[in-house]
Amino acid sequence: MMQRVVAIKQSGTFTARDRVVLDADERQRRRIVLTGEKGTRLLLDFERPVTLRDGDGLVLEDGAVVQVAGHAEPLVEVSAKAGADVVRLAWHIGNRHTDIQFVDNAFRIRRDHVLEEMLKGLGAMTKEVEAPFDPEPVASHGHHHDHDHE
Repeated sequence: MMQRVVAIKQSGTFTARDRVVLDADERQRRRIVLTGEKGTRLLLDFERPVTLRDGDGLVLEDGAVVQVAGHAEPLVEVSAKAGADVVRLAWHIGNRHTDIQFVDNAFRIRRDHVLEEMLKGLGAMTKEVEAPFDPEPVASHGHHHDHDHE
């Protein structure tokens, strides 16, 4: 039996019945049918697209929760000697409309040899990692997302 997702809970605020593993692109959806690792079938069907974060919970009609887990992706972690340099490097990435995730005193982007070479040329320190990718949400430009994010 398939259940409809009725709300989204933030990470750490629930006990999950099941888990779905999705990459960053798969976690930006309006409508999708998913099957959890333990066989729970669910329908996510919102009026507007939502961005699911690694660790969020999908609340089902019966009150049960299915955890969203980010699938590990090939990323590069970018850092610099000074915080201002990290900001400058992030500006260059943003100027190229590239997804970015901020972590501690660094940021992550998807592997891209052209961007990696550019960043190294600007003095960045880079490290290849395999991790779930949770990029910053795209600026809304007047649109809004009206789902529950309890």
